[in-house]
Amino acid sequence: MPAIQYPEEPLKTDMSKTPTPIPHEVALELNRNPAQWGGSTIVVGAYGRAVAPYTIEEAFRAARVTVEGLPEGFRIHDLRHYYASLLIAAGLDIKTVQARLRHASAKTTVDTYGHLGPDKDESARAAVSVAFADRPATRADHLRTSASATS
Repeated sequence: MPAIQYPEEPLKTDMSKTPTPIPHEVALELNRNPAQWGGSTIVVGAYGRAVAPYTIEEAFRAARVTVEGLPEGFRIHDLRHYYASLLIAAGLDIKTVQARLRHASAKTTVDTYGHLGPDKDESARAAVSVAFADRPATRADHLRTSASATS
């Protein structure tokens, strides 16, 4: 779990220090560099030293021209947005997404990622449709059924 930001800056909030639950295979992948070079730095250069954010951005610029499908302005921060969209698409509630992104307020999460939720118009239509189909039969329904049976 990161304890500092580059270069030796404290994390912004105490919430930033809390662990993020990740699957075992992701933990193993993230541990490859620390295991190879010793220490706790995840992103390292050729000799196991921490790299500057500029170096990472340069690598992303290079990837944009070689990796098919990456948007022209793709940057490392977009991985955070991808993570949020992945959680939302998987159906996690907004409070869980808020906690994983370390937002102080769910309002920030909703304002930033609310458009990624399922189609609310279609969900609302479906909910009303189910309620309508499950309603008890009314006298008008019986009269309509009787009238159509006699015609």
